[in-house]
Amino acid sequence: MSTDEQPDSLAEQAAAWVPPWARAPVPAERAPAPEPEQPPAPEPEPVSVAEPAPATEPTPVVEPSPVRPEALALLDDGELRAALEAIMLVIDEPVAEVVLAQVLEQPTDRIAAVLADLSAGYTAAGHGFDLRRAAGGWRLYTRPEYAPYVERFVLDGQSARLTQAALETLAVVAYKQPVTRGRVSAIRGVNCDGVIRTLLSRGLIEECGSEPESGAYLYRTSTLFLEKLGLDSVEELPSLAPFLPDDVEEIADAQR
Repeated sequence: MSTDEQPDSLAEQAAAWVPPWARAPVPAERAPAPEPEQPPAPEPEPVSVAEPAPATEPTPVVEPSPVRPEALALLDDGELRAALEAIMLVIDEPVAEVVLAQVLEQPTDRIAAVLADLSAGYTAAGHGFDLRRAAGGWRLYTRPEYAPYVERFVLDGQSARLTQAALETLAVVAYKQPVTRGRVSAIRGVNCDGVIRTLLSRGLIEECGSEPESGAYLYRTSTLFLEKLGLDSVEELPSLAPFLPDDVEEIADAQR
């Protein structure tokens, strides 16, 4: 009898009953084989995008202030006189009051007054040196009456004086400046090209432009000239009137 056919009576059903442990196992449906696991795909690396920096105001460039000592207190007269004397001993050219005032951080008027007082004191005391204003500044000079001793010590037998021709040419430039080389030669009556070059090389004269009509160079005395003569300006040069001949006008007209 087929298992699909059901018995009609209870006896048949009982006779056909098979205990569970004797029954043939029903084949289970084959489950599909699991697919092999695929390794997880690598996550894409994040692309770093540079974020724009937040807009900020540009930092102003601050120039470093020059380092300078603290402002000096107002010096008393004794300290100021001593400081000025110390500076005068080491300078090699005249120094103006404004420069000394900046160095010592004192009022310019006070510096000028103390320098004038020092100069008067040296003269009254009869020192061998003098403090004079020359070439726009102040400097210590030896007194003229002691010049022979100073020259003997400095020169030591070597002659460093200008020649007579150089002195004459320098005098013409000093009193006629600005003047051309041709005008100097006409006044002296000789060619002065070589002497002019000598005075230029020694720094006693300098070029100061050119003459508009002829284009010739003009010459004038230099600051070194004032310094060597102890003058503050060419206006302090002595007058030439006592040294000129009586017929100077006739000589000048003849040279023209």
